[in-house]
Amino acid sequence: MSDVLDELRQGILRGEFAPRQRLIETELTERYSTSRFVLRNALTRLATEGLVELQPNRGARVREITVPEAIEITEIRRAVEGLVAARAAERITDAEITVLHSLGAEMTAAVQAADMLRYSELNARLHSTVRTIAQHASATKIIEQLNAQMVRHQFHLSLVPGRPAVSLPEHLAIITAICTRDPAAAERAMQAHLTSVLKTLAASATVTP
Repeated sequence: MSDVLDELRQGILRGEFAPRQRLIETELTERYSTSRFVLRNALTRLATEGLVELQPNRGARVREITVPEAIEITEIRRAVEGLVAARAAERITDAEITVLHSLGAEMTAAVQAADMLRYSELNARLHSTVRTIAQHASATKIIEQLNAQMVRHQFHLSLVPGRPAVSLPEHLAIITAICTRDPAAAERAMQAHLTSVLKTLAASATVTP
């Protein structure tokens, strides 16, 4: 089942299936060359991850995450990712410091080139790298599940006019604090960044029809 589960999850995260789109079993079993039994198990797993809704007598559809839900998820992320950033500052190696500085340089170049798709990709990679450095398995599991639900909002946030110019210094501050091995500063920098994300999400809610 793992192959079907992973492929379907990635398809949803990449936007191959739109929010509220029905997931037709006959189409999906053919697409992934699998059985209904395996597909239904995969859909059940994705429902527990918050990516799919299972509706009685109507089958499954891609779950739409509303802005208020995205705000709640980001509030949880702020607490957990702050902890992770602090842990990363305590554990980081010299080699990992080089990796983070390199990511910061790439993010700066992407903003200067107005390459927002690249910047969005590097943003996700930075947060993932911090989790890898921290080596906090429980926190990583929580964050990755939350991020799976937030992926569309995160992508759209990166395209908000002026947003990268705001978030880039926030990311660089996170990098600096972790690389100087200052756990308290790393936690503050991560929480400040996610507070900024919350404000942007809240502003988007006021203009959503």
